[in-house]
Amino acid sequence: MDLSLVLSAVFAGFVYGITPGPGVLAVLGIGADRGRRAGAAFLIGHLAGDVLWSALALIAIIGVTTFGSLVFDILGTVSGLYLFWLGWRAVRVKRSEDGKLDIPVRKPLLHGLTFGMTNPKAYPVAVATLTALLSAKAATLTWGMLPALVLASCLGGVLAYAILVAIIGASAVRRTYRRYEVPITRVSGLMFMGFALNALYHAVPGLFLPKRT
Repeated sequence: MDLSLVLSAVFAGFVYGITPGPGVLAVLGIGADRGRRAGAAFLIGHLAGDVLWSALALIAIIGVTTFGSLVFDILGTVSGLYLFWLGWRAVRVKRSEDGKLDIPVRKPLLHGLTFGMTNPKAYPVAVATLTALLSAKAATLTWGMLPALVLASCLGGVLAYAILVAIIGASAVRRTYRRYEVPITRVSGLMFMGFALNALYHAVPGLFLPKRT
């Protein structure tokens, strides 16, 4: 398998895991309340959801390639537009009045499992992120690559979670994150917009240019 394809899947999993979103915000709150161990337990549970959604996303991505590159180009365009929309929303984020809710979590592992499995944004974000980073290699994707790509994506997620576990629980980090929560979210939005442009760069020409034979 192409090493760059594996690295792209690892990077996609890393970005998916570490980019501020519902899961990251939840673990920061748990870490602030109960420390690193509780935060790590939450992320271990959440990882099960990541495996599920990443696998389903990759099944969808590899599946559409069997019907021809045009379908993948359409998916890449839609995913790119979706990522750009998410990024645009994040760039324009403002601090709300009702802000954060500190809800005690008695069983972080179970909470993380439930959270990861039921997060309504997990699947479309996984599809969009993986599509954005794998679109350049669309023609090389096969069903035989699925286990390795799922493993690579999960490895990226584990690396992201290791970083999160290392930083949560530190009072200085929590204070800094809360103070700069809005700019951090906006920078994340710019990252999403960058991935969106990458997806559109590879997908849009395929909708209009004749295929080489």
